[in-house]
Amino acid sequence: MNHEPKLTPAVAASLAKWHEMVAQRDLTGLPALLHPDAVFRSPMAHSPYASAQAVSLILNTVMSVFSNFTYHRQLATGDGLSVVLEFSANVGDKALKGIDLIQFDAAGLIVDFEVMVRPLSGLQALGTEMGQRLGALLPAYKAAPRV
Repeated sequence: MNHEPKLTPAVAASLAKWHEMVAQRDLTGLPALLHPDAVFRSPMAHSPYASAQAVSLILNTVMSVFSNFTYHRQLATGDGLSVVLEFSANVGDKALKGIDLIQFDAAGLIVDFEVMVRPLSGLQALGTEMGQRLGALLPAYKAAPRV
């Protein structure tokens, strides 16, 4: 018996588009997959970045920072609305591994995109590159702290 959780059809379609864009290293179609109030949770920042525009800016930038990016495994939640994607990549001469935790709404739009990265040397290289490219732009997208 197969007890592996299945994604909802809308989420499966959006995830297939995501994988296609990543494989082509072209995220121009990303805005169509993002909920207007989407949130990005960075492995380097305490507070999340809020808005589809912020999520798109960050993911497009990280696509240009990473080399040799590859997804390895995909796990889904029982409700069919969230996935965990294991990946590896390089930032300059530093290798890293990580996971993308992506939550979708019922319509298949990304509402939450969280990234975790290891080891520390890879995370530091990623943080340095992202900071140089986006440091002046990202503070405007910080979400208000939850009370």
